[in-house]
Amino acid sequence: MMPLLRHARYVLSENPVTGLAFGLFALFLVAAIFGPLIAPYNPLQTNAAMALKPPSAAHWFGTDQLGRDIFSRVLVATRLDLTIAFASVVLAFFLGALSGVAAGYFGGWTDRVVGRLADTIMAFPLFVLAMGIVAALGNKVINIVIATAIINFPLYARVARAEANVRREAGFVEAARLSGNGEARVLLGHVLPNIMPIMMVQMSLTMGYAILNAAGLSFIGLGVRPPDAEWGIMVAEGANFIQSGEWWIALFPGAALMLAVFCFNLLGDGLRDIIDPRKRT
Repeated sequence: MMPLLRHARYVLSENPVTGLAFGLFALFLVAAIFGPLIAPYNPLQTNAAMALKPPSAAHWFGTDQLGRDIFSRVLVATRLDLTIAFASVVLAFFLGALSGVAAGYFGGWTDRVVGRLADTIMAFPLFVLAMGIVAALGNKVINIVIATAIINFPLYARVARAEANVRREAGFVEAARLSGNGEARVLLGHVLPNIMPIMMVQMSLTMGYAILNAAGLSFIGLGVRPPDAEWGIMVAEGANFIQSGEWWIALFPGAALMLAVFCFNLLGDGLRDIIDPRKRT
């Protein structure tokens, strides 16, 4: 553990961009955990007298058409958006990584079934497929998670399959077989851990995609329902007021969405450098 921590400190000190990404991630994590506690106003409380007020000392991000404090809503929405993204990425990882590793390691009918399933999903425009799933199942948070996991499944399955296919004849795998380990133990105990660095990068990147997907579904009315605070809903509400000059309603939740995607995209490279044993000296 200590060598890994020393290596992580080295990576963060040598790469300021990676340090920035981890700093942003820590900021979003704090907002997700403590947002409802530190929000200066109730994100659902309306006040007609304060409707459409620009940013000020009392309301840092201004107020929306119902007089709700936008800063409080952006802060509280962090928990919901990150929860949806994290849950969908974890689900997609378990389904895609395990089936992809099995397909690449065993080949044969396992490879054909997983490959055809991934090809079938990829044959659809992914966001349209997510729209169809949520429309069919209902726009609940759990259904948004399922839809996002399904459209990300091929990404994990293909990466895991390619990496497992390369490593199944590697020396350490042959040595594990000769030591008397069964195929399942070789697969889960030796092949899967060795593809985790690239899978961690994939998880970080798809966190950004998952946040965008959840926000996109909410933007078109198929995601989280009002009055819950969610970045996509807030951008959709603010879009109706841009032409009349109330730019802050859409700007600040849109900026939070952009920073979150930017953060997770940069985070992938840093995680790869920290986790990959070949990067350590």
